[in-house]
Amino acid sequence: MTASLSTSAVSGGFADPVLGSQAAFRRIMDAFARPGTLADLAGFVSAPAPLGGAAAAVIATLADADAPVFLDGADTAEAARWIAFQTGAAVVADPAEAAFAVLTPCSDVATWSRFPVGDDAYPDRSATLVLPVEALEGGPVLELTGPGIETAARIAPRGLPDGFIAARAVNRALFPRGHDLVLVAGDLCVALPRTTRVEEI
Repeated sequence: MTASLSTSAVSGGFADPVLGSQAAFRRIMDAFARPGTLADLAGFVSAPAPLGGAAAAVIATLADADAPVFLDGADTAEAARWIAFQTGAAVVADPAEAAFAVLTPCSDVATWSRFPVGDDAYPDRSATLVLPVEALEGGPVLELTGPGIETAARIAPRGLPDGFIAARAVNRALFPRGHDLVLVAGDLCVALPRTTRVEEI
């Protein structure tokens, strides 16, 4: 996808590209190291819709020229131009080429198989999925277990798509392959690595 410059594309990036991206990176990596932990990514970047604060910060921090991005849904042209300018990442139309995918709210879990899961030799060649939800609190309580969690952690996201729990179980069974997932709501995110078991209580 060819990006043309616009006001919305060149604005809203890290105010301090080095320190800002480092600070955001630490928060995101801590979220992955401790699944179920809320990470606040407010104030780092501001992107055109449909990218919310946390989704934009994740993409601005982790995507680059070697990590293409797929944007699901309609009306993503301005967001695509912003990503291309701010990160140097290609915004691709083919899900199979994506290193990161920003999904639509209530995304159909059956479509997630379109994205790379890596292979046994190179499990890192998988896509990280960024899923917007209504909120990260106030929904049905889910229990998380696995690496990075001492005993169990609990989250209560509101607005998960139908079949979410079953989809994460199928994904976990692919290990070492599989998708890592980031739930985002506003400026907050929760990371669910492929190793995390997600169960309803």
